[in-house]
Amino acid sequence: MSDTAVTDTVPNTLIDVRTLGVADYEAICHVWEASGVQLQRTGRESLEAFTRQMNGGTQTVLGAFEGETLVGVVLITHDGRKGWINRLGILPDQQRKGIGTLLVHAAETLIHDMGLTIVAALVEHHNEASLSMFKRAGYQVHATYYLTKRDHPNA
Repeated sequence: MSDTAVTDTVPNTLIDVRTLGVADYEAICHVWEASGVQLQRTGRESLEAFTRQMNGGTQTVLGAFEGETLVGVVLITHDGRKGWINRLGILPDQQRKGIGTLLVHAAETLIHDMGLTIVAALVEHHNEASLSMFKRAGYQVHATYYLTKRDHPNA
């Protein structure tokens, strides 16, 4: 695992937030899959795509650790003007303990340290728990459409 980004407390536990890298790919995917984050392991989340994205300079992954156990992951990207919080996943037995909020705050700090003043998150319409957490963190919901055009179905 890579450098420590932040250490903070979640009630009744000590959580260490660290920057993750390509070497952590399998552990990251394990958390995402266990938490219900939909992955395209043969497409946009393949090891090759993940490596390219990590090496591109616009993506950072933070992991929350309880001891040496990775219990949560968040992916942060930016387009040079806006930072995005993506792919937030917490192991099911660790949910509703404040770890997601801790990762969101760490992501916001990273985005602000880049000089960006807008932080955005995309939450799927059925994910009420994440939507509530982001609202509690001060995020505003905007009625917009999310549109994509993909070269391949798994892209």
